[in-house]
Amino acid sequence: MSELEVVHEFTGPMPTGVSVSHTGRVFVNFPRWGDDVSATVVELRDGVEVPFPDRAWNSPSGDDDDGAFVSVQSIVVDPADRLWVLDTGSPLFRPTKPGGPKLVCVDLATDTAVKVITFPTDVVPETTYLNDVRFDLRRGEAGVAYITDSADSGPNGVIVVDLDSGESWRRLHDHPSTKAEPLEAFRPVVEGAPFLERPADGGPKPVSMGADGIAISADGTRLYYCPLASRRWYSVPTQALVDRTLPDDEVGEQVVDEGDKGGGADGLETDDAGRLYLTNYEHDAVLRRLPDGAVETVAHDPRLLWPDTMSVADGHLYVTANQLHRQARYQGGQDRRRKPYHLFRVPIDAGPVRLR
Repeated sequence: MSELEVVHEFTGPMPTGVSVSHTGRVFVNFPRWGDDVSATVVELRDGVEVPFPDRAWNSPSGDDDDGAFVSVQSIVVDPADRLWVLDTGSPLFRPTKPGGPKLVCVDLATDTAVKVITFPTDVVPETTYLNDVRFDLRRGEAGVAYITDSADSGPNGVIVVDLDSGESWRRLHDHPSTKAEPLEAFRPVVEGAPFLERPADGGPKPVSMGADGIAISADGTRLYYCPLASRRWYSVPTQALVDRTLPDDEVGEQVVDEGDKGGGADGLETDDAGRLYLTNYEHDAVLRRLPDGAVETVAHDPRLLWPDTMSVADGHLYVTANQLHRQARYQGGQDRRRKPYHLFRVPIDAGPVRLR
């Protein structure tokens, strides 16, 4: 177990996603959950948070703007060293409007958006919350993307996107493996207190966000995912997800329960040595499962207050810590977050998974 290195301290809005390019450029996003977010996607340049790719892309005209970022939950550098921006189209978790939820490709050679993929309403209904994404560029003409839908008030699942045609389809639609566990099965505890929604105007209720963390195996044959409110995590063959002739219930039959992951997890990631990483928000830690099934601790630190998203690059694992559980919605209407939020990294003896 290695010590955490501080990469950046955030004194403004809380971050969620982080991704590092093949040349070491660091990108971060801030969803519009209530903080004053002047730019929902930034690049860290010499310690400064610079709107990316520019100010215009971070200035939407409305929740249905298909030419600007509305509220970004995740950003991921793909195997071809392009940055893909996953826009929820759902500031403050509002119902989505067509054009808002989208997947945008930014060419890092020119820092320009080169592709925008929006979604039909049968794939992304208004309850959808696009959470995280992974890529395999070897499939089809231009590759595929896999996206988790972590909606807390609608059906969960995995969305598959053909990056060439822009076509998309839902898989594991409302499958039990994509849904939050009931409170009697999972009672998460963070900083010594039960992790529950505690609105200012009502009693506590279980957190209901489903499929959240996502990772693809080093050989691209399996997709791993986990609901936010669950001790379990699951995998499914990627071939089943992309085969559109296969009925969805038969896809569900191929889901494997990967067991108890040791606590609540928000983010998942993999490396090119075949190991799987899991954030652990109950224990301020990042864990790693080895190919033989053994689990070890990569990082454990009281500063890892809600480790969220991870990125593997340059022999390091990057991870954001954003105190998500201290937000007002979980604290009876009181915002108990204490700035700064952090981006850390820890050395690992492996590189990122690059399926191309």
